[in-house]
Amino acid sequence: MILIIGGAYQGKLDYALKRFSLQEKDLHRCKETDAVMPQGKRLIYGLEQWILALLDAGRDPLEEITLFITRNAQAIVIVCDISSGIVPADPRLRLWREAVGRCLGELSASSEEVVRLFCGIATRIK
Repeated sequence: MILIIGGAYQGKLDYALKRFSLQEKDLHRCKETDAVMPQGKRLIYGLEQWILALLDAGRDPLEEITLFITRNAQAIVIVCDISSGIVPADPRLRLWREAVGRCLGELSASSEEVVRLFCGIATRIK
């Protein structure tokens, strides 16, 4: 697995499409309203939205991320790092932020490569 992280609007998707010569048909876009495990596509975008959907469905994101990792070992996964900045006042969003951070730890440990994008500049951190 290859994990690409970074803040919102930093160029993560453009970077992945160009670097790996992928097209829109290779992409799965996660939605906060869809708790179905994303699979079958080479590029998974917005995994943090899937984590929110899991929380809203009452499911444990850490259990689900373990299954995701085993079923998507060859995927390129893009996650918006929502752990920086102001802690949300909304308890639901605080729980989401914590869950994304924990899931990123599992994803990065299982990934052969981790890339962070900041201002459109990619830095390999693993």
